[in-house]
Amino acid sequence: MKKTIFSIIFTCLLTSLFAQTPSVQRINPSNWWVGMKNPKLQLLVYGKNIAGSDVKINYQGVTLEKVNQVENPNYLFLDLNIAPNTQAGQMLIELSKTIKVQKGKKSVVDQMVKITYPFQLKVRDQKPQEINSKDFIYLILPDRFANADPSNDKFADMADPASDRKNPFLRHGGDLLGVQNHLDYVKELGATTIWLNPVVENNQPQTNEGGAMRSAYHGYGFTDHYNVDKRLGGNEAYKKLVEAAHAKGLKIIQDAVYNHVGINHWILKDLPMKNWLNQWDTYTNTSYRDEPVVDILHGSAADFKVQQNGWFVPFLPDLNHKNEFVANFLIQHALWTVENFGIDGWRIDTYQYNDLNFMNRCNAALAEEYPKMFITGENSVQSAYSQAYFAKNNLNVPFKSTLPSANDFVLFNAINDALNQGFDWGKGFNRLYSTLAMDALYEEANLNMTFLDNHDMDRFYSVIGEDFNKYKLGVGFLLTTRGVPHLYYGTENLTKNFKNPSDAEVRKDFEGGWADDKVNKFLASGRTEKENEAFDFVKKLANYRKTSEAITTGKLTQFLPQDGIYVYFRYTDNQTVMVIMSQSKDDKNLDTQRFSERMSGFTSAKNIMTDSPVGDLKSLKIPAMSITVLELQK
Repeated sequence: MKKTIFSIIFTCLLTSLFAQTPSVQRINPSNWWVGMKNPKLQLLVYGKNIAGSDVKINYQGVTLEKVNQVENPNYLFLDLNIAPNTQAGQMLIELSKTIKVQKGKKSVVDQMVKITYPFQLKVRDQKPQEINSKDFIYLILPDRFANADPSNDKFADMADPASDRKNPFLRHGGDLLGVQNHLDYVKELGATTIWLNPVVENNQPQTNEGGAMRSAYHGYGFTDHYNVDKRLGGNEAYKKLVEAAHAKGLKIIQDAVYNHVGINHWILKDLPMKNWLNQWDTYTNTSYRDEPVVDILHGSAADFKVQQNGWFVPFLPDLNHKNEFVANFLIQHALWTVENFGIDGWRIDTYQYNDLNFMNRCNAALAEEYPKMFITGENSVQSAYSQAYFAKNNLNVPFKSTLPSANDFVLFNAINDALNQGFDWGKGFNRLYSTLAMDALYEEANLNMTFLDNHDMDRFYSVIGEDFNKYKLGVGFLLTTRGVPHLYYGTENLTKNFKNPSDAEVRKDFEGGWADDKVNKFLASGRTEKENEAFDFVKKLANYRKTSEAITTGKLTQFLPQDGIYVYFRYTDNQTVMVIMSQSKDDKNLDTQRFSERMSGFTSAKNIMTDSPVGDLKSLKIPAMSITVLELQK
């Protein structure tokens, strides 16, 4: 939020100046709250020639503990302590500085310049809702979901002033009001939570990637942490979306980016200090490999440094989290976001590339203020060991992560393998079994965020060869196994495509989200018969999942897959759900004696997908390439 200087007081009329007159252009955070559990606050103050200023704050309960001066004379960092009983109100920050001015041709005099800047302290009123394994998350890329306000599609004063739906690499105009207008669709599907790709301002120029000029519509190149991108509707639209979602019983997860910023970020135009970024003598890219970090016995320090401090891409400068001012800036922004917008959880982008000690500190700061805050981290890794290393785990390793939830890429890979491989030793459904057998590595595997695809992946329906039986197997497994499942927008309607030639191919507009769309897939009448079958399958199972304590909070017992059939149980003291997945090409009769340890005492069941009774549990007829979900009854 832009602020203007409250007042500039000159002690007398000045003529020409020897030194540039000090000014304050912005303070971050843009406001704060009384009653935070951590009384410490560090204000970044930016303005021309403010180094050397005498700073005073005269506000009851607020103590200015230190004024930090850094390399760049245009910055000050103020360390404040806000006492527990401090009242909300407008606090004035006063900067005063003596400068030399020339009065007439020969006379040089010292003159005092004073600047006062208003800073608002507010009362806390946000109580984030808990997100856990009871939830089902729906992932939305705002620019590609729905355009409710064409007036904010593009702005001539932004670094990228273009918007063109015909160009897959440019912005298409989707906005937060578009998401808000379709909350009922999300709720009908059975989702409880919305995860939005980043909404923070990306005032980035187009970049040349693979020979094509591309916009930052995806949101991962922040240019001003305290502004929601005005092409999405700005701060007020975001607040209204969160409020509207909460009113409908839905929760909101925000995408956090700590590792880097956009190359057009306002701070980069006038760095506070050189080591605000991870600097190299020549450009150095990260290796994208997790092994140098998790290999505590054999890994090299050089490889570790490249992985951690190398830049993700040239146009996303890498932040130096070992710099205390950088760390404070990012952590305070996270806390400010929760308080200002009322979001309920975080998904952290490129988690493994961040300084891991910084991430523990950031997680702790959020947990201190919001003890049940859901925080999940993206680590695109191949092994369960690596995935567990970056989250809360049961490993005997020197570094212990405090990340509560891992984005479960290992299970994601296993699902794709399981559905595309023939049944064999270690293949097919055995991939699911062996992956879940590694869950003891995690402190709480049931908090892992599970998925079939996302904005960086080939579309699930294409990966499985547009096989509808495999689709139902994948979705059925996602919604009945352990974890916190998420679905990428459009997967419920059989959206397809591969990342060829670019990610844009898997980020198509949701049909019906624009006024001139020929079909509207938000409505059953706009979907094909097969698309409605897919939507209804997700809807049926997702809404049953909401009511099933066995699936959402119960234990998991799985049995070795045999003859192409994989059986597992979700159960509590009050409920038992049996899931039978078959990748056999033939119908099978399943003798259930082998599962007696979980079926003892049950005499019948209800087929959840068909609502039909099952009277005999001793032998079950299992259709080829199918998933059967049974709630067992005594």
